[in-house]
Amino acid sequence: MTNALLQVKNLQVFYGKVEALHEASIQVGAGQIVAVIGPNGAGKSTMLNAIAGALPITGSMRGEVSLAGQELSGMAIEKRVAEGMCLVPEKRELFASMKVEDNLLLGSYRRYQAGKKDYADQLSVVYELFPRLRERRNQEAGTMSGGERQMLAVGRALMAKPQLLMLDEPSLGLAPLIVKEIFHIIQRLRQTGVAILLVEQNARAALQVADYAYVLEMGEIALEGAASELAGDQRVIDTYLGLAKKNH
Repeated sequence: MTNALLQVKNLQVFYGKVEALHEASIQVGAGQIVAVIGPNGAGKSTMLNAIAGALPITGSMRGEVSLAGQELSGMAIEKRVAEGMCLVPEKRELFASMKVEDNLLLGSYRRYQAGKKDYADQLSVVYELFPRLRERRNQEAGTMSGGERQMLAVGRALMAKPQLLMLDEPSLGLAPLIVKEIFHIIQRLRQTGVAILLVEQNARAALQVADYAYVLEMGEIALEGAASELAGDQRVIDTYLGLAKKNH
């Protein structure tokens, strides 16, 4: 991929002497949605945390991570955010006692710190994507439903105007109807120009919205290809999609 925005080469992650990720290489093109699917414990969240510079203190990594040609390895998480990378973690990590709008404005804090006078201009974009957040802008974040909190977590990340948005299990713990809404929003995010790296256990939903996908198993990339092709791959169907075998 010549126009790769994110390039990850031979990424290895260790927790002590245990290797959690083995020489994983992935790419995300500008404006693309790329999914990483796989079972629990495959190393999906570990991969995202390593790319974002958010590995726990017990973790160490080898390999190369670059964004728009800028090498990020060894760079602190705050600097990676400044370079245009944002991670929405599985736990969402909102400030429950703060209002929805204040949570959103915190997402633009680094732009405010950098002296950008238009630091809050993304609010209108976020409210257009998530009308429910506009309706509840004066409500405490902790009183919102799980789906609304996920919208708020994504909205807060968008306030930083990232080039790359990384989503860790956005459908986790949500009711099926809300999952459908969240994935519809992920598709709409494409219109904003942001590239998305999506880690997701819901393989069917992920492959429906993604352009390209990787299957991660036991810390290694087991398969990769266009999302539409992987959705028709017999091994993916049998293992992840839970469909009856195709008739040949």
